[in-house]
Amino acid sequence: MLSFDEIQHRVSQWMGKKRFKHTLGVVESATQLAKLYNVDVEKARLAALLHDCAKEMPLKEMQDLVKDLVKENNYKADEELLANGNLLHGLAGMIRAKLEFSITDSEILEAIRVHTTGKVGMSTLDKVIFLADYIEPNRHFPGVDELRKVAKENLDRAVLLGFDNTINHLIEQHLSIYPLTILGRNDVLKSCK
Repeated sequence: MLSFDEIQHRVSQWMGKKRFKHTLGVVESATQLAKLYNVDVEKARLAALLHDCAKEMPLKEMQDLVKDLVKENNYKADEELLANGNLLHGLAGMIRAKLEFSITDSEILEAIRVHTTGKVGMSTLDKVIFLADYIEPNRHFPGVDELRKVAKENLDRAVLLGFDNTINHLIEQHLSIYPLTILGRNDVLKSCK
């Protein structure tokens, strides 16, 4: 397997400067959260580095990458997921990480896959990557400072706040909410009670 630095160099070639800067911010935040919540730091760093590795692929390329492997690997990819690059890039990124870098660690791959949609039964690593994507230092949106503060205090409460921010944004934009996101949010809500 390639070293972290070698993978980082390859990933940097797949992204524009702004996206790569975001990715490095996610690595930084994931490292901090992993230490705070007792998650394997190297797994968190690698998942963070690769979380958006397919984000700038054209939708058709993402769809082709995913469709070829969905049936043979039992990946779930419904029509809504396949039609939306903002949702699909997680699954496409997981597949790309597997194919391009021979990543076989199922925890890393799953964290990449669900970093945008969430899911029921998220692992601590899944939550760390999901949250790091929100709170990395280059993000600036109303409520991000509160989210960063909560992230240092309670992982589940911070993830719930992240889900709520996403859902509220989608509602304000009159966009559909992916069902897995609602189910993931409700699952985390149970942990917060």
